[in-house]
Amino acid sequence: MKKTTSEYIKVKDSKIHQKGIFAKKDIPTDTRVIEYVGDKVTRAEGNRRGEKVLEKSKNHTISGGVYIFELNKRQDIDGNVPYNTAKWINHSCDPNCEVDIIKGHIWVISIKDIKKGEELTYNYGYNLENYKEHSCKCGSKNCVGYIVAEEDWPKLKRKLKK
Repeated sequence: MKKTTSEYIKVKDSKIHQKGIFAKKDIPTDTRVIEYVGDKVTRAEGNRRGEKVLEKSKNHTISGGVYIFELNKRQDIDGNVPYNTAKWINHSCDPNCEVDIIKGHIWVISIKDIKKGEELTYNYGYNLENYKEHSCKCGSKNCVGYIVAEEDWPKLKRKLKK
């Protein structure tokens, strides 16, 4: 398959985590920047693939790249394919994008104006259950230290105080 691209982005080294996606030009709020693509798999297969990557990464200093995205109640998209450029978008606790599922497609959409040269990020929204497995290195001033959905931040902060 042909590598996904967008007039708005380029891939380069990131301070957050290895590679990242950066704005090639100014991106206005509410722009569909790039589609997140990959293998459409069952939820069970997505879980199996994700666990396999996490298990492999336990023996390495660099965290594993799990690119499983929930598409709907029964299916996931495994974005760990060479043609999925969107997999390089990093997590941030102060994101400038979000993800929206539109007619069975996963779109990365800007939620604020993004200036040329800025790194594109979104909150990966992991659940609180295994937060210790997902430390955050986003560097934003409101970073909570872990990659967790924003609605779970109050619960996370209470757990961290204990």
